[in-house]
Amino acid sequence: MRVSAVALFLVMILASSGCTVNYSFTGASIPPQLETVSVQYFDNRAPVIYPSLSQDLTDALKDRFQSRTRLRLVNDIGDADFEGEITQYRSQPLAVQADERASLERLTISVRVVYTNAADPDLDFETTFTRHEDYDARVGLEAVEPDLVKKIIDQIVEDVFNRAFVNW
Repeated sequence: MRVSAVALFLVMILASSGCTVNYSFTGASIPPQLETVSVQYFDNRAPVIYPSLSQDLTDALKDRFQSRTRLRLVNDIGDADFEGEITQYRSQPLAVQADERASLERLTISVRVVYTNAADPDLDFETTFTRHEDYDARVGLEAVEPDLVKKIIDQIVEDVFNRAFVNW
């Protein structure tokens, strides 16, 4: 009885050793054929420009891929390549008070991302990721803008990472 259990265990190990998908503690599933990643500069093409948004987003994407994958960041085109542009940066009123003034406003950022996977072109995508954060209109956007932008960038970077490497 023990011999057959050991034999079954060895067969299972040998059968599973042919699988080549790598999993990590981040939930990412990155094929071993992908060795490098590149992030092109994300131009800001939104009608309203937040001065550091392009650089902040580009750097945040690079940081995420370096810290959460085994992929080596390269300046040219990597096995996994990300490019795109910021398409929207907008603040708009949400809730209006009795005196017809906004009490709550929403900052929205949209980013078009083109992902190219050299190992498996079926995983390529072009998607627009949109996130927002609400803030008290009485405080004013200028007072909360840096913190809101950072939160939104973090959310978009997480969405891009999950779409590319967690297959969500």
